[in-house]
Amino acid sequence: MLEHLTKETFKEKVFDFEASKDWKFAGERPCVIDFYADWCGPCKAIAPVLEELSKEYDGKLDIYKVDTEAERELSGMFGIQSIPSLLFVPSEGQPQMAQGALPKETLQKAFSDVLKVSLD
Repeated sequence: MLEHLTKETFKEKVFDFEASKDWKFAGERPCVIDFYADWCGPCKAIAPVLEELSKEYDGKLDIYKVDTEAERELSGMFGIQSIPSLLFVPSEGQPQMAQGALPKETLQKAFSDVLKVSLD
């Protein structure tokens, strides 16, 4: 089961945006954050793919979900205008945003290229 983040858990596990304006990743492993809404068809389509990937990459990266309806401040902070939006957060460097229900192969390529995580 993917972990749902609130503003408070986001600050603990990803980035404390109230303490600093400069990006500083707070997590132990690279992560992906799925900004979604319950009513969104493409969000529902990508959800089982993310569940599958979270099992395959267990211990290598974390996959979180943020409900854009419940967490409007977080969504606004990242300028989320279309969903699903996926934020790829590497351990080092700046996060990168992708939009849309990406296929599994594309997500795995992003895990490798952006997050420097592979199944090997």
